[in-house]
Amino acid sequence: MKTITKNIDKILIGLIFLAGIIIIYNQFQLSSLNSELSGIGGTIPTGAGLVSASEVIPKGVPRIYGDELKIKYDDVSASNPNLADQTIALLSEYDRNIVLTGKNLERYISITTQISCEYCCSAKAIVFSKDDEDAMNEKIKQAISTGQITEEQAKKYRITAGDAACGCAHSYAMRGLAKYLLTKHSTEFTDDQILEELAKWKTLFFPGQMEAKATALKENGIEFSYINLGSNKYRDIEKGSSSGGMVGGC
Repeated sequence: MKTITKNIDKILIGLIFLAGIIIIYNQFQLSSLNSELSGIGGTIPTGAGLVSASEVIPKGVPRIYGDELKIKYDDVSASNPNLADQTIALLSEYDRNIVLTGKNLERYISITTQISCEYCCSAKAIVFSKDDEDAMNEKIKQAISTGQITEEQAKKYRITAGDAACGCAHSYAMRGLAKYLLTKHSTEFTDDQILEELAKWKTLFFPGQMEAKATALKENGIEFSYINLGSNKYRDIEKGSSSGGMVGGC
């Protein structure tokens, strides 16, 4: 029995010694690989790569309207909150002062019902849709028929497609830009191009959230575009991810 025990002890010591050699060898291999990769700017992958701010934040002057309005994408950043607020206020004025009709109004509703200000409020989009209008009218009709409200009282509850559905400063800015482009450059920007511009500014307003969303898009194999990033197409895909604050007042 003593002989057997001694043999078992020798085997265990040998296995421990072998395991130690394997661990040291693996560490050496990993260290060598990291050293080789660092020479070409690489590292060993440790999981899905995060998308950095530099990859999603638009830079420079927007085509056509940037020079006209004397604004740059760079005007909205956390490093200069005063300039960010001024830029948002400038774009917001076009929402307050421009009234759309006819084809431009139709295009406006089509574009702005595809994007929301969900990091400020829970509205489905920055404007009401025709479906929203019809649904509200049905609710009002029922309320009047049951005596809950009068026809006169119902006026304050009625909505029209294209009305503002969100009171956030960011949504005012996005609506204002859409109205400006439709009235000044309706033939130079397609609906998708206008939506893309709104999404770029939304990315500037919510950089942390947009980084998290861009990472979620990448992890799900979805092509990056500002429409995919900023519109409602993949809304909440980044739910549960950590995100930063907004730029500009809400």
